[in-house]
Amino acid sequence: MSVFRSIVFSAVLAGLVAGAATTAVQMVGTVKLIQQAETYEKKAEAPAPAATAAPAPVATGHDHGAHQHAAAHDHGGEWEPAEGFQRNAFTAGANVLTAIGFALLLAGIFALRGRPVDWREGLFWGLGGFVVFVAAPSLGLPPEVPGQPVADLTLRQTWWIATACATAGGLALLVFRKASWAALLGLGLIVLPHLIGAPQAPAGHTDVPETLAHSFVVAAVVTGLIFWALLGVVTSIAYRRFARA
Repeated sequence: MSVFRSIVFSAVLAGLVAGAATTAVQMVGTVKLIQQAETYEKKAEAPAPAATAAPAPVATGHDHGAHQHAAAHDHGGEWEPAEGFQRNAFTAGANVLTAIGFALLLAGIFALRGRPVDWREGLFWGLGGFVVFVAAPSLGLPPEVPGQPVADLTLRQTWWIATACATAGGLALLVFRKASWAALLGLGLIVLPHLIGAPQAPAGHTDVPETLAHSFVVAAVVTGLIFWALLGVVTSIAYRRFARA
């Protein structure tokens, strides 16, 4: 079997296994915590009942700002998957597609290695993926549940991508370059994003209990560890099998 087909077939198989397993873990962990947080979010968004009927406002030429402000907080037009099967199906689909994408990356690395990769080395690469894509970014941007104040999305995404790239480069220097300069540069790259600091959420009140938010961080990180460990092992086994065919 060609190298390209081996990469694709092993990635699809590993993505299906890791995505399905991750979804099952989420159903008993993070999903329940998200649903609990959503109850607090909906309570906070619910308008308070008026004590007395207020007179209708008189339309003037200075009402545009108020109308725009109200429209900015009107989420009634946004589509969301229905609770139950539809929402779970979208979650599972997203997990599988994400797993296939990362499995393609791992299988491509295995192909570039140019030698058989056993499950132990697959686990090693999977744990490396966990450090790069979960552990390091979570130190500055812990996973949040609905209802928590968050920083600007663009700034968060930029910092997350930069942190993942810097951590990956630093680990590569530490593992594959046996030189003092590489070790110093690698450690510098890993630490640099955290010295700069992640974008901070604006100060604001939240009804989400601190214990719930903490539990979600732990559950999300543990789920990420399971995802990456399983993805690395299954991808290595599948790629070894298809490469021999």
